[in-house]
Amino acid sequence: MKVSEVMTHGVLTCSPADTLRSAVQKMVMRRCGSLPVVDDEGKLVGIITIRDTMLPLYPNFGEYVHDAKTARDFEEMEENYKRVLCMKVREVMTPNPMTVYPDMPVLKAASYMGLKNLRRIPVVENDELVGMVSIGDINRGMFIKLA
Repeated sequence: MKVSEVMTHGVLTCSPADTLRSAVQKMVMRRCGSLPVVDDEGKLVGIITIRDTMLPLYPNFGEYVHDAKTARDFEEMEENYKRVLCMKVREVMTPNPMTVYPDMPVLKAASYMGLKNLRRIPVVENDELVGMVSIGDINRGMFIKLA
């Protein structure tokens, strides 16, 4: 079974210049945990996850070590979320994400995902995004379609 047989087509995307507010709204409305980031030519340049949008709220390790008490001010972190939502996708996205190809066997794609602990991965052809495949897509393909 190939990735093309189980992947999701017509994937919602965002651009590096979009705000995190825009990206989060798309993810929440579609109930998805990530968005591929594409440039003006449709080339995949990154991926952003809900987790990525939360990380700027938390102190880095150095801040935590130097002032553990202030670093745990969760009310202040929540107030900072307004600032975080104004950030650009390019500031928090993972650039050059791992990808798979439509003609790749699904179990090979699943092994890549397992090695990197990914739940979903972009599918590209000639550097252009053509879909996304998730662990759920692969499970449905392997255990329902083949059953």
